[in-house]
Amino acid sequence: MDRVAITPKAAELLRGLRASHDKPLMFHQSGGCCDGSAPMCFTQGTFLTGHQDVHLGDLDYGASEVAPVWISREQFAYWSHTHITIDVVPGRGAGFSIEGPTGNRFIIRSRVFTEEETALLSSEPAR
Repeated sequence: MDRVAITPKAAELLRGLRASHDKPLMFHQSGGCCDGSAPMCFTQGTFLTGHQDVHLGDLDYGASEVAPVWISREQFAYWSHTHITIDVVPGRGAGFSIEGPTGNRFIIRSRVFTEEETALLSSEPAR
């Protein structure tokens, strides 16, 4: 059971970003405040994750590697009941997210897990 997905349009942008960067990409779901709870895209190693973060899953976006998606453990407590889809819309990117110069920004679309999905996920510990 996947907790996170990516739309075809967002995957296309991510492939373009990967082609212009020398390192694999990753996302961290921001906690809000200044960046408005936006998914932030970084080259791996630029944003360091730790024990305070939860690995939501990996996005297969058509590159040679997947893009891991992380969220803070505190925020995961609020979002654990939702499926997250990373999408893209025209606009200015948030903070240090690397899509900013493209004139697009990644956004989150979410839905509540069904009872069946929740049962499946309850057997899988947060990573």
